Amino acid sequence: MSSRWLIKPVPDEDIVKKLQDEINAPKALAQILVQRDITDFESAKKFFRPQLSELHDPYLMKDMDKAVQRIKTAIENQENIMVYGDYDVDGTTSVALMYGFIKSIYSNVTYYIPDRYLEGYGISKTGIDYAADNGINLIVALDCGVKAVEKVDYANELNVDFVICDHHLPGDTLPKAVAVLDPKRKDCEYPYKGLSGCGVGFKLIQALAKEFDISDQELFTYLDLVAVSIAADIVPINGENRILAHYGLEIINTKPRLGLKMLIPNEIAGYINISRIVFSVAPKINAAGRIKHATDAVKLLMAENELTARAYMSEINSLNTQRKDLDAEITDSALNQIIENNEEDKYSTVVYNPNWHKGVIGIVASRLTEVYYRPTVVFTKGEDGYLVASARSVREFDVHEALSECSDLLDRFGGHMYAAGLTMNEVNLPNFKRKFEQIVKRNILQTQRTPTVEIDTELSFSEITPKFVRILKQFQPFGPGNMTPQFITRDVKSGGHERQMGREKEHLKLNVFQPGVRQVFTAIGFGFGDLFKRVKNEPFDMVFTIEENIWQGKSHLQLNIKDIRFKD
Repeated sequence: MSSRWLIKPVPDEDIVKKLQDEINAPKALAQILVQRDITDFESAKKFFRPQLSELHDPYLMKDMDKAVQRIKTAIENQENIMVYGDYDVDGTTSVALMYGFIKSIYSNVTYYIPDRYLEGYGISKTGIDYAADNGINLIVALDCGVKAVEKVDYANELNVDFVICDHHLPGDTLPKAVAVLDPKRKDCEYPYKGLSGCGVGFKLIQALAKEFDISDQELFTYLDLVAVSIAADIVPINGENRILAHYGLEIINTKPRLGLKMLIPNEIAGYINISRIVFSVAPKINAAGRIKHATDAVKLLMAENELTARAYMSEINSLNTQRKDLDAEITDSALNQIIENNEEDKYSTVVYNPNWHKGVIGIVASRLTEVYYRPTVVFTKGEDGYLVASARSVREFDVHEALSECSDLLDRFGGHMYAAGLTMNEVNLPNFKRKFEQIVKRNILQTQRTPTVEIDTELSFSEITPKFVRILKQFQPFGPGNMTPQFITRDVKSGGHERQMGREKEHLKLNVFQPGVRQVFTAIGFGFGDLFKRVKNEPFDMVFTIEENIWQGKSHLQLNIKDIRFKD
């Protein structure tokens, strides 16, 4: 599928020149900084040298004082505390963080993660009953709970208190918990709104650390978990998240906790960045909750004994293999269903099979979106006989809003602009499929039906010097709010050594150069294997990122091809 190239506007040259001189950086990098609202020495200093001292006071968050006081009271009165978290990466890292911290100062604490299939997302009555039956007076909920109004009311009837740490958008009414920590509360003046669920949990232990006279040095050992949550939950990597991610990655790369060390492939150990967490670490953690139960992931993250850690890692590797097999099998089945139903040219994708595994339908929805680039809903049948689905969207199209227009057909739904989940009676499926297609067709713009490749600036290969690469590396950590810069170089030619890679020869590797420029670079293009013959013989324009290729502890510069256009 051809992509639309969108080159970002060139900012004011005087501002770029001033910043370039102040920080002694190449013009292209100064230009990218200005595009990202970094326009002077001080803002550049904060960007390149994030400081833990610049973390916000946790007590600026609404209800923080109430949360701290309730936990202190529980500890003073020897009450039982339960840490409750979601079954995804953000939830499991949150539980490991909060349980690990409280356990370090108090022994009467346990943790609980709901079963994805038996209890579903968020606070469950089963979890509350477990707390009440086991004499637990306080639940600290993480990465969920801000919309659990009825469930918290139920807990209050059983004399079980809640402290909620969430980062999702609240509903019109907040739960009647002792404290609801959520920077997205309308009445919360906390300066940074983009924290992950684990990040909100960290703010709570930051406040508790002050009360229990725990040093910053000990507190900051939990930042590795926060960094993993930031990467996996695709939250913005700017502001406070940039500081948390920067120092969390430093821990992961120098002294990772045992469980994370097990999760990191040996060949990239010591070179972990946000992208490598997303693609190499997070899927393994997620596999536990998708296929079996997320408790195994929490136990691995908290493991202190190597033998124990290896046992949990073995189980997670097995579950991840199952997850990958299911992902591939169901994706193929869904793609075949689209073709068999002659739905390749529609504006949306809605597919259903009662036997598809619930734990991977979100991944499959993402895969289908990559192939057809349109809003996608993947249904299967839940344990209660209702259909459950994951929805994914494309750039700038609000799938949550589209689902809200179908709410008369849905039992329940929730999510955000690009991803959502829903439950529906099976008899409504034909009407939903028809209505969803009509809504998408009516609202989607033509430009939203084509993948967009955003380009930061044009670059000559002569500009890619050791200094350029050294400064570019300091732009990390990359992610939403600070994406990896993408460059365009024109009139590129192959310098030989072209080859196709991958099981189906779907990838491309070659040397590239610009006529008149000495530098020759290795380039790799994932999914560009079909261009093998053309790149050997024709010049082309190339969009790419500059990155380190790590293999068996050795690193070398590599251009990662994002798109290619030939001259005709």
